[in-house]
Amino acid sequence: MRADAALAKLLGLSRAKAAALCEAGEVETSGRVLGKADRLEAGGWVDVIMPAPEEPLIPREELVEGMDVLYADEDIICIYKPVGVVAHPTVGWEGPTVIGGLRAAGYQLADAGPTERKGIVHRLDVGTSGVMVVAASERAYSQLKAAFKRRSVTKTYHAVVQGLPDPIEGIIDAPIGRHPSSGWKFAVVDGGKHAVTHYELVEAFREASLIKVHLETGRTHQIRVHMSAVGHPCVGDPMYGSDPNLAKRLGLTRQWLHAVTLGFDHPGTGKPFEISAPYPEDLHHAVEVLRG
Repeated sequence: MRADAALAKLLGLSRAKAAALCEAGEVETSGRVLGKADRLEAGGWVDVIMPAPEEPLIPREELVEGMDVLYADEDIICIYKPVGVVAHPTVGWEGPTVIGGLRAAGYQLADAGPTERKGIVHRLDVGTSGVMVVAASERAYSQLKAAFKRRSVTKTYHAVVQGLPDPIEGIIDAPIGRHPSSGWKFAVVDGGKHAVTHYELVEAFREASLIKVHLETGRTHQIRVHMSAVGHPCVGDPMYGSDPNLAKRLGLTRQWLHAVTLGFDHPGTGKPFEISAPYPEDLHHAVEVLRG
């Protein structure tokens, strides 16, 4: 096995961190420095110099306004994540988090994963509302992480996009990577990560369309990037080219994008499980204005 892959498994590191140790010359076997692509040999000894542990981010343990628990048992906690809340603490973020809110409400989370991300198996953007699942047990964490990795979790979103997509049902298969001139956002770029989005029209309005979106992959900002790339950005998303005047008329201060449904095999029972979250008030109001 490659050195970086083997160290990741042996030491519980990410593949990237294991590769960084190799590139820094901190991994040796029989007095020889191992590169990240070098192969390990059976029966050999590997010496690894680990960096001093970083000070962990401590989740904010406070109740989060607007966050609701939709379902909970000994394995999973399904929540409605409101806009303005992130899944877990990150450097520079001082706002509310899903982890902090659940802990403040007395929920026990799986102990697996990095300290600041206990129980988190997937994320929604801070500006996206909708349903999330969090692992409460170790078996749930392991099984759900594997399910997301092999793309067996059904993720359905609703979005209101500008104009009328043509065709009204289609597949966008285009790689996504960092924007070439604005590194803080993403774009369809050559050499980007494989990304596939399925969409279909739900309801057409004069200036916009409500669509249902199913993701094959889970790239950062995928729906926003793909719909913008085909000329139909999410309403209320000026980062990706939407009309701010339309958003203002609809009373929107963020993109109209909502994670409606998650479907997966329950890690405790093995049976199909599905959970949904209704539209929040701001998105519901915007649709009513469009209909009117």
